[in-house]
Amino acid sequence: MTTIAFADGAFEVDAAIVAEGLGIAVPLLQAGMRAGRITTLSERGIDADQGRHRLTFFSESRRLRLVIDEHGTIIQRSTLDFGGAPVPHSAHRPGG
Repeated sequence: MTTIAFADGAFEVDAAIVAEGLGIAVPLLQAGMRAGRITTLSERGIDADQGRHRLTFFSESRRLRLVIDEHGTIIQRSTLDFGGAPVPHSAHRPGG
């Protein structure tokens, strides 16, 4: 199983995992993150989802969502591809 590392209150995700989910090459992922074209959102689970985290990565037209457990193991992965259209603003909201 693939795991996500926790370091200094932040998550460390292998660039290959994110690049694959967003359908781009690792160098394009890195350049997009540096330029602010690829962004992230992290959410901490509460109540029934206590101990889980949802990490969401946004490119111009795709959204990758990873749900991880308290050990950093990826327990759910999903990608939405909006084709040539930009990711809607509503998809950038927590829980969206």
